[in-house]
Amino acid sequence: MNLKKHKDKLIFVPLGGSGEIGMNLNLYHLDGKWIVVDCGVGFADDYLPGADLIVPDLSFIEKIKDDILGMIVTHAHEDHVGGIQYLWPEFECPIYTTKFTAEFLKLKLKETHFGKQVKIHEIEPGKDFELGPFTIKPINLTHSIPEMNAMAISTRHGIVMHTGDWKFDPDPMVGPPSNLKALQAKGDKGVLALVCDSTNVFSEGESGSEAVVRENLVRLVKSCDNRVAVGTFASNLARVETIMHAATEAGRKVIVCGRSFWRLIEAARARGYLQDAPELLTEHDFGKVPRQQALLLCTGSQGEPRAAFSRIAEGTHPNLKLAKGDTAIFSSKIIPGNDKAIYRMLNLLTLQGVEVITEKNDKIHVSGHPYRNELKRMYEYTKPQIAVPVHGEAMHIHAHAKLAKSLGVKQTFEPKNGDVIALAPEAELIGMVDNGHLAIDGYSFHYGDGELMRNRRKMRHSGAIFASVSISKKGEAAELPKISAPGAMDEGIEDELLVTIAEEVQSAIHGITDRKSIESKTKKIIKRNLRTELDKNPVIIVHVLRN
Repeated sequence: MNLKKHKDKLIFVPLGGSGEIGMNLNLYHLDGKWIVVDCGVGFADDYLPGADLIVPDLSFIEKIKDDILGMIVTHAHEDHVGGIQYLWPEFECPIYTTKFTAEFLKLKLKETHFGKQVKIHEIEPGKDFELGPFTIKPINLTHSIPEMNAMAISTRHGIVMHTGDWKFDPDPMVGPPSNLKALQAKGDKGVLALVCDSTNVFSEGESGSEAVVRENLVRLVKSCDNRVAVGTFASNLARVETIMHAATEAGRKVIVCGRSFWRLIEAARARGYLQDAPELLTEHDFGKVPRQQALLLCTGSQGEPRAAFSRIAEGTHPNLKLAKGDTAIFSSKIIPGNDKAIYRMLNLLTLQGVEVITEKNDKIHVSGHPYRNELKRMYEYTKPQIAVPVHGEAMHIHAHAKLAKSLGVKQTFEPKNGDVIALAPEAELIGMVDNGHLAIDGYSFHYGDGELMRNRRKMRHSGAIFASVSISKKGEAAELPKISAPGAMDEGIEDELLVTIAEEVQSAIHGITDRKSIESKTKKIIKRNLRTELDKNPVIIVHVLRN
């Protein structure tokens, strides 16, 4: 679409986080200029074998890059900040965020080749700053990490309240409580649109306080006789502080297991948090701590294959292990989509005689996102004319829009990634821009429907066939082609069938000297035989060697 025709409009464009939970990336436009709010990652699923994370497709950013004034980061969770270390070169814009998030981001950017080029401006909650036609006021809200700030974005058309992730925790363990007066002040002034978290829209009541989790974790850890390992999200500073407190109360030493935790702890200490934390040991100190005094703080609560808890469960961690009579506590939510990996890990631990405790059998986790009563309060405080639910799958966003309507909001949108929504002067959906996601595979990015991922999915389901064909200059097969079939056949079937295929290939290519023709004929013969004999369609790779 031609956005130049809409230069004077206040526009909202989500490129991530609308249609999924995670991978948040949102854009605001006015007078031909843009600001970006958050740039996160999401978890890859089985559709992207070999990839752990996904990031938004930034094809649209290429078209507006020169008009981007800056990127605002609401808080230091991976689904809001984690994409920057992969995608910042596509933006090349300054970043605005609070001191703690800035410290966290700087540590992540040290691992990149462009980290020193990124200009990070520290902002203060409650203090306005300007980016072109936008005046932004950060407003502190409680979450599972400190210094989460909603952004009140003021323009000549009105105020947009972009909430980020939040909850109304009356007793947060880290950081100040939510600034309700600031929310009410903006509501009294008049909020044009509320762009709001939808994660827990189906959950009635209140999300609960971290204080309740602290009480229960202290009780549990004190009741354990042997070694205790506790897993939680590696960016949940409030929970990390709670776990350290529980260890101190139980007279245990904390062994920090996982680089992500050390990065979080370093950023927190630089900002003045965790001042009362006990002495922290590394995984190399594991053997020095008596079994009854050890508490392992572990990454991998979602079953991530390379994280500490998964490697402990599989018995492959070089320094850490659990044994019969030990306890594993998972102080985190079982996120849909991660179920299989998580339950595999829990079962492996159980088979080793480890007592496993999760949110399913004790109150050891509360969400960092608002339940319905908290959402209702947010609407009461801000009184928006327009509701734009984000941070949710389609069903979450739809339910959130219905809730907003029931609360008297005049107009609602149910955005999808790529939607171009004009908020003013007329509120309307005016088009769509390029969108999607890319899989992170090592140092590379790949489309889910690209050749690499298609081949991986095919190999995962049907295996692969490798054929090496040696020919002379005259086009004669120097020897019987060598064919192997890893993951495609049982060994007993393989020998006989592959010899048959090799003989047919040798006969079919006799007299042919063109490499492409040899590859094509060989693939056709293999494909036909595999379909006829085994009803399989594996990846076929042919190498032609000339003697």
